Amino acid sequence: MGNIFSTASAGKQTSYRPVIGVVMCENTVDENPALTVHEKYLDAIFNADALPVCLPHELAARDGAIDQILRGLDGIFLTGSPSNIEPHQYGEEGVEALADPGRDRLSFQLIRATLDKKIPLFAACRGLQELVVATGGSLYRKVQEEPGFMDHREDTSLPHDAQYDPAHPVFIEPGGLLSELLPDYQQFQVNSLHGQGAKRLGAELAVEARAPDNLVEAVSVRGHPFALGVQWHPEWHSLTDPVSRQLFNAFIAACRKGHQARSAQEE
Repeated sequence: MGNIFSTASAGKQTSYRPVIGVVMCENTVDENPALTVHEKYLDAIFNADALPVCLPHELAARDGAIDQILRGLDGIFLTGSPSNIEPHQYGEEGVEALADPGRDRLSFQLIRATLDKKIPLFAACRGLQELVVATGGSLYRKVQEEPGFMDHREDTSLPHDAQYDPAHPVFIEPGGLLSELLPDYQQFQVNSLHGQGAKRLGAELAVEARAPDNLVEAVSVRGHPFALGVQWHPEWHSLTDPVSRQLFNAFIAACRKGHQARSAQEE
């Protein structure tokens, strides 16, 4: 019997479903420590004709585990989260009330290994912030308190679904990955559910889109086949929203292409 890390037939690459590693968040369920991921993130991967595999935080503590698991994965998806990255990770003091240090450690190790191995990566909301920090950048801890920036947080008084309604436009930077992936869009509306945001980018990252207040809304990794981070939540209505659908389809297409290239090298 085969497994999810191999194709059923080497001659049917076009029907191959890429295997995508998905990070999880630390939570408590029935007073027990737990790792969880919102089903919407897994659904977005399934809807793009790929297979999600959830990655436990303990991988970061096991020697060689990241490299070993990446040999069986075609891409990495960094999800959003209610938690924030700990400030010491980007050179600031203070304590985050909603911290997830296990996820910090796993995500940073995954990002560095994924970028080094040129494996496709897609990051949403907290995932973008992880990509910024892992490549030497820093964050605004509370965007809404910074002069000149609007409040990018969701309105928690609204029903849950309404909190994900489009909140503001983003403007695509010309000549980048987003402009290539979304040729019919120079701007489009996105949801907005974050309190932190990119403050300074490291040299590896390029700005792909900005909000009306000039906050960075999307980044890519220079010289990488597909490493994209967006500050909004594209997994929400990923089947019906045309921009979200195009982004997930492009990510999975890059994962499939990378798998085919690796398979050809092994033959």
